[in-house]
Amino acid sequence: MIVTREAIRFWRHGRLVEIADFHPRTTLLDYLRLQQRHFGTKEGCAEGDCGACTVALGRVRGGRVHYEPVNACILLLGQVDGAELVTVEDLAVGGKLHPVQAAMAEGHGSQCGFCTPGIVMSLFTLYHGGEQPPSREAVNDMLAGNLCRCTGYRPIVDAALKACADEPADAFSANGARMAENLAALADGRNVFIGNDRCFFAAPATEDSLAALYAQHPDATLVAGSTDVGLWVTKSMADLGKVIWLGRVAGLDLIDDGTETLTIGATATHAEAFSSLARIDPDLGEIMRRFGSVQIRASGTVGGNIANGSPIGDLAPALIALDATIELRGGAALRTIPLENFFIAYRRQDRAAGEYVRRILVPKLAADQVFRAFKVTKRFDEDISAVMAAFRFTLDGRRIASARIAFGGMAGIPKRATETERAVAGLSLDDPGRWGEAMAAIAQDFQPMDDHRASAAYRATIARNLLLKALSEAASGETHATRIIGRRETLAAAE
Repeated sequence: MIVTREAIRFWRHGRLVEIADFHPRTTLLDYLRLQQRHFGTKEGCAEGDCGACTVALGRVRGGRVHYEPVNACILLLGQVDGAELVTVEDLAVGGKLHPVQAAMAEGHGSQCGFCTPGIVMSLFTLYHGGEQPPSREAVNDMLAGNLCRCTGYRPIVDAALKACADEPADAFSANGARMAENLAALADGRNVFIGNDRCFFAAPATEDSLAALYAQHPDATLVAGSTDVGLWVTKSMADLGKVIWLGRVAGLDLIDDGTETLTIGATATHAEAFSSLARIDPDLGEIMRRFGSVQIRASGTVGGNIANGSPIGDLAPALIALDATIELRGGAALRTIPLENFFIAYRRQDRAAGEYVRRILVPKLAADQVFRAFKVTKRFDEDISAVMAAFRFTLDGRRIASARIAFGGMAGIPKRATETERAVAGLSLDDPGRWGEAMAAIAQDFQPMDDHRASAAYRATIARNLLLKALSEAASGETHATRIIGRRETLAAAE
């Protein structure tokens, strides 16, 4: 029998912290500001968009401590169990600024300063985990989740390039080996349960423990990365009485990059799955690069993105187009269903009480298949899709033998465009005059709605145009001339 621990444990500022009494909905930001009275970490948007609340979590990977930025405003306090927590108050040593802080001050990277702590913490993780020296593009990607309204990003990026030019040489790198040992000692393989049967925070250590607990409490809220559930707390003021965090379940985060199928454990984060998905097709890699911010990708999980059933989730349409399946577990029973059948209606999925998403199985592309995926948003970085489209064409020479097409943002669920698929099948890539018939078929599959992200007419037009774009790229075998990056390169060459 697995012994239960009744406290979370983590390291901060060289000290072991144990907390045995907290409400399961307590966020890390509220713990820092309201209980610890440490006000360096700010609250801005309270939804994981602005980055003012960014802190770093260190966990052992490959024998060393790996730091990642997370949004403290939506991360639940219990999720820091087993990690090293680093906030902006922890960086300076003996009155001497951290190299990132010093570079920001010397380069005039701060004006009002409200956003500065979060920016510093994002750059702290780049300082410890990025390439040396980082490219300007790498710095921009790291800062995509940090908004600054008054300084302007040029001095911030310049400060990052200066601070991160060399190998890390700070107190955290000097103490890295010892901290790795400290964190390894926290991995005790015990179940965590804090509270009682009416109100608790639980973190099972095994799948059997998870299945048993969830079967006993099917009304509990499952939390993986909390990038969605966190907003229930901060925006909807949801009183989550029972929380089961999946982050300690051994093996639930495994990724098996097989020859024909990519298998992704439900709690694998977007950051962890990034490279495996990108190897299926570069378009998947670009979708993942624009998937929220670095903070969101470090916390959010592939299984969570599927299980929350959002009609505008980026991954579901792409994986449906690839004919992915998902494995669910309830008690001791396992079942596998096509991903497209998992979504029933808005925020409703084919998931029984006490059943959870266990794995996602994604077939890789065959030699005769072409894949394209496009994300259309108001902002290029860190924005929710107005329309997400994914296409997989199986070719017979220059003829499309069959197609799988899926859209997000066009209906109440991520959905296949079956009428459009039928219209695309049989088309010649050398006869664009007939493509219009397939484009018109999209109107039979979707009657999109108006909302603050896009009008119905805009969505319908974009969907048709994205199909034309996918067919054009499949016909030419090139993406350069049809992509924003390609346009930038063309303009730069012309100058």
